[in-house]
Amino acid sequence: MKMKYKTSRTCSRAIELEVEDGIVKSVRFDGGCMGNTNGIASLVEGMPAEEVIKRLKGIDCNGRGTSCPDQLAKALEKALQE
Repeated sequence: MKMKYKTSRTCSRAIELEVEDGIVKSVRFDGGCMGNTNGIASLVEGMPAEEVIKRLKGIDCNGRGTSCPDQLAKALEKALQE
């Protein structure tokens, strides 16, 4: 399943991702800190989505209450629900 998730309260504007049989196949952030978002995307590709959610959910950036990794976790939760 491919989806585009609109982020909130982060420098990135959206996340495009693909999950197949519960495995993260691809992740691309639109905006954000390029080195960090590319690094996160590279690290999580091939991982079970549930493991990515477990590791990234709740990470905060500068007191915003969320972060690009946290938004990725939320996007994956939504993808798994659909």
